[in-house]
Amino acid sequence: MAEKLIRIFSDIHYGDRSSRVRSLAQIAPLFEGAGLVVLNGDTLDTRIGPHPQRTNELRQEAREFLARNAPETVLITGNHDPDLSNLHLQLLGDDRVLVTHGDVLFESIVPWGRDVPLIKEVLAEELARADAADRQSLEGRLAIFRRVCARIPQRHQVEPNRWKHLVSFALDTVWPPLHAWHVIRAWQVAPERAAALAREHRPAAQFVVFGHTHHPGVWRTKDGRIAINTGSFCPPFGPRVVELTPGHLRIREIRRRNGEFRPDRVVAEFALAERRA
Repeated sequence: MAEKLIRIFSDIHYGDRSSRVRSLAQIAPLFEGAGLVVLNGDTLDTRIGPHPQRTNELRQEAREFLARNAPETVLITGNHDPDLSNLHLQLLGDDRVLVTHGDVLFESIVPWGRDVPLIKEVLAEELARADAADRQSLEGRLAIFRRVCARIPQRHQVEPNRWKHLVSFALDTVWPPLHAWHVIRAWQVAPERAAALAREHRPAAQFVVFGHTHHPGVWRTKDGRIAINTGSFCPPFGPRVVELTPGHLRIREIRRRNGEFRPDRVVAEFALAERRA
């Protein structure tokens, strides 16, 4: 059982002009009072891109910010930051809370994106190269997905030119033609897939916390598990934070006040029941 306040949030996308976070100092209040903070993927974009110097600067800035201002912090990888750490999931609350970024819920990682053909090609290569144990275990599959993500280049994510970023972002938003349908479909299927992931790989987990789709929500799934998406710091929705204290889990909105992001209204609360047998 945790003896300190743990906060979990995701999808900061720092360095992307689409993110509402322009300075890491803006999120410093989210670390205040916490004994542990879990950043659940897509903190920034570390993939190969057209501006490697800028990518390295953002990585160093994040490293220095966390070392200077943050309490103990766990960095879980996402599809945009596959090499930010070696940690692809986290179990909390006596294994009753499973935290992972969420892209593993989709065979093509980002089924709404322009890179789906390339992702499928690279994923097929990586799966063929992996042994059966890695293909079947959650840790192994996540590691495979991270190798795939590292081979998918950046698009608009760290483009320094405002207009080039706008054009690239617009193209990524309208293409492929069924982009909107794939996005909505991902929102619909993600909660039950998150529950199925826990049921197969971490059956003691009552809660699954993920991000990735940028669609915040709390869902009670068919098998009784609670799926929680913490949203994103990018439009059109907003971010949320999961807070764990001994025997208790709550989800709160994150609001921007005077330029800073802070925990705000409680969306839902749950007791952390005794661990399942």
